[in-house]
Amino acid sequence: MAWYRRSQRLIFDSFRSYTSKISQPRNPNIQSLSRTNFHTSPFKPASKISQISQPIFTNPLKQNPFLDGAKRFYYVDRNQIRHFKPRGYRRWFQNPRNAFVVVLVVSGFVITLYFGNLETVPYTKRTHFVILSRTLEKELGEKQFKQIKAQFKGKILPPLHPESIRVQRISQDIIEALQRGLSKEQVWSDIRYAPEINSFPNESNAHGTVRALSDKIVEEEKWDNEDKWHKEDEILDDQWVQKSRKEGREKGVASQTGHLEGLKWEVIVVNEPMINAFCLPGGKIVVFTGLLNHFRADAEVATIIGHEVGHAVARHSAEQISKNLWLTILQLILYQFFMPDIVNTMSNLFLRLPFSRRMEMEADYIGLLLVASAGYDPRVAPQVYEKLGKVVGDSALQDYLATHPSGKKRAQLLAQAKVMEEAFDLYREVQAGRGIEGFL
Repeated sequence: MAWYRRSQRLIFDSFRSYTSKISQPRNPNIQSLSRTNFHTSPFKPASKISQISQPIFTNPLKQNPFLDGAKRFYYVDRNQIRHFKPRGYRRWFQNPRNAFVVVLVVSGFVITLYFGNLETVPYTKRTHFVILSRTLEKELGEKQFKQIKAQFKGKILPPLHPESIRVQRISQDIIEALQRGLSKEQVWSDIRYAPEINSFPNESNAHGTVRALSDKIVEEEKWDNEDKWHKEDEILDDQWVQKSRKEGREKGVASQTGHLEGLKWEVIVVNEPMINAFCLPGGKIVVFTGLLNHFRADAEVATIIGHEVGHAVARHSAEQISKNLWLTILQLILYQFFMPDIVNTMSNLFLRLPFSRRMEMEADYIGLLLVASAGYDPRVAPQVYEKLGKVVGDSALQDYLATHPSGKKRAQLLAQAKVMEEAFDLYREVQAGRGIEGFL
């Protein structure tokens, strides 16, 4: 039985020593004695015992690596209430210095982006923001031109068709006038017909064909010089153009025409009743036969082609893409405060549509001078737009709810003295054989 008692005592002592190691003392400031001095006399000074003792009982909170430094994530106020500290970017922005640095860097980036992409429109001297590069704009125009040719495959008139020859000749006159207006010595490729890589037809044959086609409509090209346009009828609604040109002359700004260099001009005529024509970036001109059926005079066709080329001169496509980018950002901000339908309606009425109508008028001004430089009577232009309004159907609200001004409004604006007089003077110089420098 003695061996049984001894083994029971050893088990009890082992269990007690084990539990004593993991138990927490009542007073955490009291440290246990080391095993080597466990039987030291209690009357010995405590200071000497503490010098040679090693801590056995420790605070488990200090040993837990997950709880170590937890105080970094909260703070205690004067009422001994713990509050969580903000984490992530919000904590970083609480420092005024960091917030100032961020605002300064973002502002510098926006200012550099904006002023680094400002350009001056030829003739109007209007400064506009264009973020789209010239190369990308040209590539987009060529890609869209290929899609149009694929879409109307089989309906594109051959290059020797009389209507194709006529449109090519008029387009060639407009492009040559633009070349003179650039006032730069550069090599321009001849205008080509897109479906086949053929040069422009012989000039004498082309003029003869067009002359035969125009025998029946010679009377439509005649214009009463003073009966269709009077100074007293002028509507002074081009103040922004005159003001912009005046400021441009005072500042000595130069028009940006680099996007017009090295273009391969192409033209196609599509056999469709659609009353439309346009010029894509990169010098791609598309005319529909529906337009030619209503406008038979060369000066009328030249007015429309000059207007479309004016869009390419002013880079309106690239500018519209840049404007839409800023408008989209503005709409996303306003969506947080207003209903999306209200935001979309207001942005269209007060931002998108007025901007589109102004671009159309700017293209009218540039096209008018292109027509005059090409040797076509610019006084035909008001009649063309008024006739176009009747063909497509104008409405009283078109000047406010459409992308294009009404034909009547465009006719009134172009018939005013400040615009028409300049174009007519240029036209007379060309007719006298002195129209060399152009107008840009």
